[in-house]
Amino acid sequence: QVQLAEFGGGLVQPGGSLRLSCAASKVTFGIYYASWYRQAPGKERELVAQISSGGVSTNYADSVKGRFTISRDNAKNTVYLQMNSLEPDDTAVYYCEVAGYWGQGTQVTVSP
Repeated sequence: QVQLAEFGGGLVQPGGSLRLSCAASKVTFGIYYASWYRQAPGKERELVAQISSGGVSTNYADSVKGRFTISRDNAKNTVYLQMNSLEPDDTAVYYCEVAGYWGQGTQVTVSP
């Protein structure tokens, strides 16, 4: 069974940075797009960033452009989300998605 495990969430002050990681197992990771989504309390889950299978093409939500960077290491079956200049509105549970499978989510809280 495909497993995705996210790491790297936590509490950070506004303006700070975090790096999320998502390790995939039991999936041919390198042939699929990989995505990060987030869901804030009382809100719909939204796409944050997406990266193509080879890592050449990326897409970002307007709200995170210029602050977040998605990347991947296919040799390690891992996708990353580098988050800089974090804002309180970035507070959410962050999920990775690969091939229709989801991780359990990791909490990111941005607060003074």
